[in-house]
Amino acid sequence: MKVVAEGAEAIVYDTELDGIKAFMKRRIQKKYRIEAMDTRIRTKRSRNEAKIIAIVSKAGINAPKLIMFDGYDIYMSPVNGRKLAEISGSLALFGKVGAMLGKLHNAGVVHGDYTPANIIVDNGDPYVIDFGLSEMTNAAEEKAFDVLLMKRSAAKASYLRFLEGYKSESSDAKVVLERLVIVEKRGRYQSRTLT
Repeated sequence: MKVVAEGAEAIVYDTELDGIKAFMKRRIQKKYRIEAMDTRIRTKRSRNEAKIIAIVSKAGINAPKLIMFDGYDIYMSPVNGRKLAEISGSLALFGKVGAMLGKLHNAGVVHGDYTPANIIVDNGDPYVIDFGLSEMTNAAEEKAFDVLLMKRSAAKASYLRFLEGYKSESSDAKVVLERLVIVEKRGRYQSRTLT
């Protein structure tokens, strides 16, 4: 197995499962936690992520497809390409990324870390990855945070194109964007001025 990505919670490997190419995401043990608690946390988070990947796939959203879930390991179809954050002149892509978030929210999924670093572009199509912080909810507040994360991560023109895409797909965009205004007024969430 070859390491594809490494984060604070998990390592993603390029592997095969019964001859099928796959990425395997394995949550790593945290030595500072009590072992029984660590096992419970890793299992719960992995199960939640696998469930959300399956829901997202069923909703027809560009994302890895769930192949198998086994304890701390999630096997999914590989998504190759470049991170949106690494692609210049990607204005048109931001419209697609906004539409994709609208579809995610319509499916009752909040990503939790919806930034250009978690969007992979393969043959001109964006794919959302890393559902480790995702949850099932229809709360406008949580959806607003997804939008806020993109606003903080993108240039103004890119964000405005993202918003167009989001409004075109989200069934409750008006409510979410009204909540975004409220969230941004809180001191700790005030975003930088867009240029």
